[in-house]
Amino acid sequence: MVEMSAEFMRISGYNSCLRNFHCSPGPLLLFSNRFITVRGSVHHQFSASELFGDIRLSSKQSSPPSMQEQKRKKLSVVAMSTSNGKETRLNAGVGGKKKIKGTVVLMKKNVLDFNDLHASVLDRVHELVGKGVALQLISSVNTDPANGLRGKLGKEAYLEEWITTITPLSAGESSFNITFDWDEGIGVPGAFIIRNFHHSQFFLKTVTLEDVPGVGRVHFICNSWVYPTKHYKYDRVFFSNQTYLPANTPEPLRKYREEEIVNLRGDGTGELQEWDRVYDYAYYNDLGNPDKGPDSARPVLGGSTQYPYPRRGRTGRKPTQTDPKTESRLPLLSLDIYVPRDERFGHLKMSDFLAYALKSLVQFLLPELKAFCDNTPNEFDTFQDVLDLYEGGIQLPKGVLDSVKEAIPLEMLKELVRTDGEQLLKFPMPQVIQEDKFAWRTDEEFAREMLAGVNPVSIRRLQEFPPASNLDPKLYGNQNSSITKEHIESNLNGLTVDEALENGKLFVLDYHDALMPYLTRINSTTTKTYATRTLLFLKDDGTLQPLAIELSLPHPEGEQHGAVSKVFTPAEHGVQGSIWQLAKAYAAVNDSGFHQLISHWLNTHAAIEPFVIATNRQLSVLHPIYKLLHPHFRDTMNINALARQILINAGGVLEKTVFPAKFAMEMSSVVYKSWVFPEQALPVDLIKRGVAVPDNNSPHGLRLLIEDYPYAVDGLEIWSAIETWVHDYCSFYYPNDDLIQGDSELQSWWSELRNVGHGDKKDEPWWPKMQTLSELTQTCTIIIWVASALHAAVNFGQYPYAGYLPNRPTISRRFMPEPGTPEYAELESNPDTFYLRTITAQLQTLLGVSLIEILSRHSSDEVYLGQRDTPEWTTDAAPLEAFERFREKLVEIENRIREMNLDKRLKNRVGPVKVPYTLLFPDTSNVYGVGGLTGRGIPNSISI
Repeated sequence: MVEMSAEFMRISGYNSCLRNFHCSPGPLLLFSNRFITVRGSVHHQFSASELFGDIRLSSKQSSPPSMQEQKRKKLSVVAMSTSNGKETRLNAGVGGKKKIKGTVVLMKKNVLDFNDLHASVLDRVHELVGKGVALQLISSVNTDPANGLRGKLGKEAYLEEWITTITPLSAGESSFNITFDWDEGIGVPGAFIIRNFHHSQFFLKTVTLEDVPGVGRVHFICNSWVYPTKHYKYDRVFFSNQTYLPANTPEPLRKYREEEIVNLRGDGTGELQEWDRVYDYAYYNDLGNPDKGPDSARPVLGGSTQYPYPRRGRTGRKPTQTDPKTESRLPLLSLDIYVPRDERFGHLKMSDFLAYALKSLVQFLLPELKAFCDNTPNEFDTFQDVLDLYEGGIQLPKGVLDSVKEAIPLEMLKELVRTDGEQLLKFPMPQVIQEDKFAWRTDEEFAREMLAGVNPVSIRRLQEFPPASNLDPKLYGNQNSSITKEHIESNLNGLTVDEALENGKLFVLDYHDALMPYLTRINSTTTKTYATRTLLFLKDDGTLQPLAIELSLPHPEGEQHGAVSKVFTPAEHGVQGSIWQLAKAYAAVNDSGFHQLISHWLNTHAAIEPFVIATNRQLSVLHPIYKLLHPHFRDTMNINALARQILINAGGVLEKTVFPAKFAMEMSSVVYKSWVFPEQALPVDLIKRGVAVPDNNSPHGLRLLIEDYPYAVDGLEIWSAIETWVHDYCSFYYPNDDLIQGDSELQSWWSELRNVGHGDKKDEPWWPKMQTLSELTQTCTIIIWVASALHAAVNFGQYPYAGYLPNRPTISRRFMPEPGTPEYAELESNPDTFYLRTITAQLQTLLGVSLIEILSRHSSDEVYLGQRDTPEWTTDAAPLEAFERFREKLVEIENRIREMNLDKRLKNRVGPVKVPYTLLFPDTSNVYGVGGLTGRGIPNSISI
């Protein structure tokens, strides 16, 4: 039985954790409050009399060796002087054989992870009994015929001084020394094997070797969780930061390269566990829960012509009892949904997400929320009631936190109760009302946000009048617009409708066709809304002026009879002014839902996930395109998995806060039918929407018809910078097209992406063939653009603009009042209350604002476009120089955006609400990790 002093127990603070260890390691001694350990086998112990002063003897091996092996083991003596606190290393080895010294940087499993509280203590005891972390170098120049011509292996070496410090209370990096016996037969190490004999996993960041004969320094970027060996059926292999096309891979590394990506693909069977590292595909068949009843069932998205969809990461959970095609769900409060461990949030990011859960766990908060309400339950009565959310906060009923705490798993407890001791629900003041509480109600701001708000990607130029429908008239009758020239010509600045069309002055925000097929079903719920068309006129000062809003419903005698529409035009005063404000609210409800479901979720989150999966399954970490794209996939699988768990699932927050409710995800599937990969390129999208025309004499090869279109102006600068960087990078590795065509990994990647990841689109003619440098550059530019800039543009403005729900309501609960009705009289007598009773209710507002506050925050560990979290990500000088030019270009763009936001002539950049457009401000120069609700910054990836 190991003897441990009371002083050790006091220092370590883990008395109870050690009660159950029955082992016989070398003695543990304490001198001058230092641990003096003998790390030997159970067969060989050293007594205190063998120690001279304060000395640690350490014999390192991966597992208890035989007596013969012990004799061959070299004991190193580390003399530790307690007089000056410094260490002097004495080499007790024999023969003076050359050593290679290295440094291993890792993060131990944080002891504050409640799901494994004892991990750190167990690791220390395992180190005492001779277990540890073993590394073996792999040659990149010499093969071993006895090992299938794989690279020759060096002798195992072990991390030194694992237990010199108690694990700190916050997760942080630890640096360890390691010493390898040098074998001339190894030559240049190109990879290493690592084996973890500890109790728990650790996050391996880097390994650096110094003074390697012939090459000097060799650096390995790992950034991976390494679990104990019992969890793997194969060796964990890490490669140096060299970059190789498959055909150029050094022969000794070839099989290791091939085997690693095979391991990451898995075998397609079984439920995946956190250590499995498997990237695989599945349909979106886990959103519903038919075992709870028909109301909780949802269609499978993906794999059918009726509901096509991008693929998501496979978890392998069992099917439901009711429907074998639907995957069973985890309990709502579990955030342990499978994604490969290296794709999971870091500690900081997860704490933010868990803090949001405190506000959004509806089923536990609902019974208590009645205490929020006064004489009119679940309603805001005045705009001041809404402002109180930000200016004062709402006192939470006493039982809310307690009811939540009782229901959550232990590991979530710390983050969920992170409320500074207050039972208070309070939100930061959204930018849209910081300077002026009512400027959002102006027509100019309503229109400006279509160019510079949170959804600046939907407006298009009107090219025919009246606006026409593309719905099948056999099914839906006449769905063309009922807006007439008489409705709008008085506001065209002297132009006729035909002249305005010809001069590119008319624009439209049109959700009619997207919503009309669903309106009957949507309006059968508590939602009461319309399909809207909003017409706008481009004025001489560059701003947009709303001309008319059309509100349409299906014909009461059946959809095949066409639409029943009403047209509303601007008014400022009296009941007509109130009706116009309501018309704008209905248009905003459409825009909010389409933004969240399509612009944000479908076109960024869902569309990118197959690229994440295919890249890890088909491209080695040694591949140049892997190194190019990998930073743009950080945290995406994790945020999407959490979204499936608590946001977009049946009864989830999205269904409770956005007007399509249970039909939301199904509608996004219908829109995916018209998704075209090349049209995700910003220049192509702008031309398709008619807001730009090709022009070789203009910057970026096109001319904007709305010159002051902040999203497009800034976006084209960012797009061009990305495209230049990608071209410079790819042309370095692919100086000719033959190399692209002959790259086996690249071709497998692109084939899998088309045929599996976006498999419901595999037969579309528009897919690039991946045969030329131009196709490769365009493809990678689109991927990076969508993951970084496009997502930033449609995500981080959510709280600044939609954090104040009256500006961007997500739900409408009653129709426009008819003259002569009690509702019309109510609108006349109290228009503000009527407005608030029509849009999103109080509870949905609290949920929605809670959600978008978190989604709009940058984490403190954010990595922005033009930054890398690993500076030594490649050894190739030309790509590093190209990346530096990219960074410098982005900083130039930052300065240009600052200048434009100060230019009074550019009225759309700031607007009546005085919110400068910074959603495409790269923030590349932010090297200090300043996060939060900044309203600016382009992260590399879809990370929230």
